[in-house]
Amino acid sequence: MTSDEQLVRRLYEGFNRRDIEAVLAALADDVAWANGMEGTHVHGRDAVREYWTYQWSVIDPSVEPLSVARGADGATIVEVRQVVRDLQGQMLLDEVIRHAFHVKDGRVQRFDIVGPSELKNVSQ
Repeated sequence: MTSDEQLVRRLYEGFNRRDIEAVLAALADDVAWANGMEGTHVHGRDAVREYWTYQWSVIDPSVEPLSVARGADGATIVEVRQVVRDLQGQMLLDEVIRHAFHVKDGRVQRFDIVGPSELKNVSQ
């Protein structure tokens, strides 16, 4: 297992535990992070914290890595099962998508959602 793969697996574990500080510590100060609810990116650790704090106040997402590969551009590509529930536990979404992590010097510089996702429709 590569160090980048170990890093992204730790990110998913931290995200699913809602351990935001552990995840933010693995991000570059100026990280560009995909905002799946709006189809944009947020920039910087504080913006990621704000995005997740909001996200967790309206939905209960979990993400399970299924496979990890290296992309042609050097990104770490992770196929994940994303399950989103409302705050009462009702299933809203269950899909397999891909995430791309661009890592430099042991920190995530950029995170992208690759492929379609219906997550943005959850908040409407």
